[in-house]
Amino acid sequence: MADGEKIRILIVDDIADTRDNLAKLIGFEPDMEVAGTADGGQAAVNMAKKERPHVILMDINMPDMDGITATEIISNTVPESPIIMMSVQGEQDYLRRSMLAGAREFLVKPFSADELINAIRHVHELEKVKRARYAAAAPAAAAANPLAASPAARDNGKIITFFSPKGGVGRTTIATNLAVALHQSTQKPVVLVDGSLPFGDIAVILNMSPKAKTIADLVGSFDNTDSDVLESVLVSHSTGIKVLLAPPTPESAELITGANVKHVLELLRERYAYIVVDTWPSFQEQVITMLDVADVILTLMTLEITSLKNVRVFMEIAEKLGYGDEKLQLVANRNDSSGGIKASDVEASLGRKIPHTIVSDGRTLVLAVNRGVPFVISHRESQVAKDIFTLAQRLTAGAPEAAAAGAKAPARASGMRLFAR
Repeated sequence: MADGEKIRILIVDDIADTRDNLAKLIGFEPDMEVAGTADGGQAAVNMAKKERPHVILMDINMPDMDGITATEIISNTVPESPIIMMSVQGEQDYLRRSMLAGAREFLVKPFSADELINAIRHVHELEKVKRARYAAAAPAAAAANPLAASPAARDNGKIITFFSPKGGVGRTTIATNLAVALHQSTQKPVVLVDGSLPFGDIAVILNMSPKAKTIADLVGSFDNTDSDVLESVLVSHSTGIKVLLAPPTPESAELITGANVKHVLELLRERYAYIVVDTWPSFQEQVITMLDVADVILTLMTLEITSLKNVRVFMEIAEKLGYGDEKLQLVANRNDSSGGIKASDVEASLGRKIPHTIVSDGRTLVLAVNRGVPFVISHRESQVAKDIFTLAQRLTAGAPEAAAAGAKAPARASGMRLFAR
């Protein structure tokens, strides 16, 4: 959307008075305009394809095609037009079905003018940010590391990068335990990189000294850093792995560039069999670089609506970055269907297998973190530890399950499709 261009909104509701009232509210905003109105789901689909509105206001209950079905179709065919769902029903089931169909917001009627306008601006801004990320990511994809494009040609270390588009899914804990499991199961040298540069937590999880050296100690000398210099800032842990810690402050993290990160990871690849990299939910240059140079990207998710929604967005970005199915592998952490969403449902909707699952065991994880001992050591016989060792085996032995990571999931014969975009 060009500067000064108004936010164009499509209003979909089978009640004429509601359409008129919404249009009047939008008319009071100088930066908004009504792109059109529709009285049913099918008309909404047709008009969305024709007008390509910036935002769509969608009612749920309509006679010809309900709003959830229309939202699924529009999310798949006009993904650049985010949808705000409207309904007199505020039940959790309606909210869940709407968000799974692709809606970005949910407004319960009656809502205030401020709620409406704020929701429109919110989803529009999110869409602008997503487009900006695509634009920023494209050059990185074009200039991708040629070594990463042909991993079979390399005999040196394998980079395994963890990423999650949403925080709070257990990414750092799983990355840390996987690094230890890789070392224990292969007896090969493993280095764990805290690539969550602004707020890294690996030092806390492993109970390491706050005075330990970090990647920030290389600032100002990255161009002259060789393997020996880099080795001097790695910290040895009692589990046998080496650790490259994140900077002590967010300010020092800002001094580290994507080029610096790439140089460090390539040096580590020369000496270590496995380089496990933690990241943070961002599409900044440093994170994109960590994803570009990776041999495998383990995308961590939980079976919650907000996590799944963000994974869907990340998969769109990953496709634009040229990450293939074998490189990007999904990991369902805290795998528990008690919340109403099953891993098989997500597989069918994404058309992607979830090759790796990790059981939900909050008590074991909390105990391990509080003690500063990885649970693959302190609770080796727990199911969550066994799941981590299984993941390590698949990443190292090329098990059929891992090789099939990018295999397409079979389409479901019936039922609602999750995240059809």
